[in-house]
Amino acid sequence: MYLRAYLFLLLLFAVACEKPGNSVIFLEEGSDGWRLMVNEQPLIINGMNWDYFPIGTNYEYILWEEQDEFIKEALDYEMGLLKNMGVNAIRVYTGIQAKWIEYIYDNFGIYTMLNHPFGRYGYSFEGDWIPATDYADDAAIEVLLTEVEELALQYKDTPGLLLYLLGNENNYGLFWSGAETEDIPEVNEEYIESARAMYRLFNKGALAIRSVDPEIPVAICNGDLLFLDLIIEECPDIDILGINVYRGKSFTDLYDRVKKEYGKPVLLTEFGSDAFNAITQEEAQEDQAIYNVANWREIYENAAGLGKAGNSIGGFTFQFSDGWWKYGQTHDLDVHNTEASWENGGYEFDHIPGKNNMNEEWFGICAKGPTNDKGFYELFPRAAYFAIKQAHQINPYAPDISLEQIRQHFDEIDIELALTKAELWEDYIK
Repeated sequence: MYLRAYLFLLLLFAVACEKPGNSVIFLEEGSDGWRLMVNEQPLIINGMNWDYFPIGTNYEYILWEEQDEFIKEALDYEMGLLKNMGVNAIRVYTGIQAKWIEYIYDNFGIYTMLNHPFGRYGYSFEGDWIPATDYADDAAIEVLLTEVEELALQYKDTPGLLLYLLGNENNYGLFWSGAETEDIPEVNEEYIESARAMYRLFNKGALAIRSVDPEIPVAICNGDLLFLDLIIEECPDIDILGINVYRGKSFTDLYDRVKKEYGKPVLLTEFGSDAFNAITQEEAQEDQAIYNVANWREIYENAAGLGKAGNSIGGFTFQFSDGWWKYGQTHDLDVHNTEASWENGGYEFDHIPGKNNMNEEWFGICAKGPTNDKGFYELFPRAAYFAIKQAHQINPYAPDISLEQIRQHFDEIDIELALTKAELWEDYIK
C-alpha cells in the first residue's frame, strides 16, 4: 500500500529529487532588508514542522531508534510528500542523527533546522530529571551550555544542516505548568527576572554554538513578541529571531515591530490553523487552508526587496500531520480528541468569546491513518497541503518580482480546487 501510494505520488506530481552539494550559509543585510543566503543565492524558507508519531504513541516514541530500513521507508514516504509541495526545510528536534539530516538533504533537497529545546521541558542533572528549568541556576546553566556545545560538535559540517534553533516558546514555559499548550499568558511582573535570566542564557547558548560552528546561523524560538524588550537587552548575539505566532489570518504588526525595535531577521518557527471547528464539531479543511494561505502571503510580502518590512526570511507551517497525543499527552493516544485546549479570538471561524477553540490534535495539513502491522501509516493531505503547494510556486526573490505580483499570485490560489484535490487523494488511497 505504501509503495503503491508513493509511486502514485511520483507519477502524479513528477517529484524530482536532485542531489545538491554542500552549502555555504550566511545572513546578508542590505538596504532593502535581510536575506538568508545559501550558496550565494537568497533562500526563502518554505518550512514545515515535521515529526513522526504513529497513532497510539506520544513524545516517548523516537523514530531515530528504529532500524535503518524502517527509518528510510518512513522518510522516503513523508519527504516525498513534502518535496512535492515545495517544502525546502523541516524543523526537527534533537535526537535525529546527522546521517539522516544528510540523507534527507541528498535525496530530497530538504534542509533541516535542528531544534534544541534548551530547558523548555526540563533537563537532566546528575541522573535526575528537573522538570522546571530555573535559567539563573548554576547547574542549569552549565548543563544547557554544555549540551549545545556538544550539539554543535556533533553536527558541525553536516550536509543539509541549515540552522540551529534554541528553545520552543520557552517564555510561555515560565507560566505554564507542563508541556501541553494553554492560553497565551499575559505579562506578569513577577516573571520579569526569570525571563531576563532565560534570555541572557539564550544569548550565551548562541555564542557557545558559534564558538564551535561559526558557519551555521543560530535562532531562538520565542512565543510571539512577549518580552521583546528583554530580548533586545539580553540577546544581542543571536542571528535570527524565531517566533511561534498564532494571531489568525494576519500577523498584524509583528514584522514592523521587530524591524523598528530589534532589527534582526524574522523566521516564523510556528504558525497556521487547526482543521477542526469547535462550534460545529466538524473537520474544517477550508478554513485551515484559508488561514495558512493568508499567513504565507504576509511571510512573502515582508521578504526583502518588496518595500515592506523586508525582514522576513520564511517560516515553518505547523504542522505536517495530526498529533493524536497532543491533548492528553499520556492517555487517549488512540483517540483523535476534539476537545479544544485554549482560546484564540484570531480564528474567527469557530471562536466564541470565553470558549476554547484551538484543537491541538488537528493542526496537521495531513490527516493520519491507522498504523499497519509494520508500524507505518498513510497520510491524507488536506486542502491546506495543496493550497500551500500553490503558494510556494512563487519566489519572492525572483528577478524583477514586485509586491503586486506576490499579491496577485496569492489572490489566484484556488481553495475550492485544493478541496477537490484533497477529496480525490482520499478516494484514491481508500
